[in-house]
This record gives sequence, structure tokens and C-alpha cells, in this order.
Amino acid sequence: MYLIDTNIWLERLLDQEKSEEVGLFLEKTPSEFLFITDFALHSIGVVLKRLDRFPVFLRFVQDVFVDGSVGLIRLEPLDMNRLALVMEKFGLDFDDSYQYVSAQKNKLMIVSFDSDFDRTELGKKRPGEIKRAT
Repeated sequence: MYLIDTNIWLERLLDQEKSEEVGLFLEKTPSEFLFITDFALHSIGVVLKRLDRFPVFLRFVQDVFVDGSVGLIRLEPLDMNRLALVMEKFGLDFDDSYQYVSAQKNKLMIVSFDSDFDRTELGKKRPGEIKRAT
């Protein structure tokens, strides 16, 4: 089970350099094994609106939630103390700490291109490093 970081989704949606790596991972992984935080979802919406590509966001929501079964998770207000501890312990910014605590709380592996996760206890995997999606 995988928590997919914002940069992974954006890589594919914006057809960036590592889009093919992301695409292969998404093709071989059943959508019910994939999770995204509400924070990441909203961040994707902000980025795509800023780039004047909001229709891409609407298609993304349709694909992953309506047609697919990607799970949407969120942190509760009581989780913010834990988030603050993670920020301090690992030197992460707010959004990375949000992803980290969400993954930890839900027992998910973080899939990201962000090297900041490498200095944490959970670490991260790049999409191409995951050989078998289960």
C-alpha cells in the first residue's frame, strides 16, 4: 500500500521528465493500493490552476476517485502535534511532514521523488524502485 506524494502525480499530469517511470508504476499497481492525502490533492489543484490547466485537475479527480479507487486520507487536528514533532525531528517542511505522518499513521510506503524523506525512518521509494506492486 502506497502513499503517493504530490510530485509523483504532478510528474505524470504535466508530462515531465520522469512521467514514463510514474506511468509504468501506476499501470502495474491496482488503484486500491494507492492513497493520496487531502493536502496533496488540494496542492495539485492549486498548481494546475496556476498553470491554467484546471481541466486536467478535473480529469485527474474523475480518473483516480470516480473511475478508480485511490484512497483519500487526511490528518485530524489532534495529529498536528505529531506533525510538529516530525518537522523538528527530521527537519521537514509542513507538506512533507503531513505526508510522513499520514503514511506512518496508515502504515503506507511513501512513493516520492523528494529526497527529504531519505533522512526519515520511513524513507521513500521512487516509482521505478518498486518491482512488484502489492
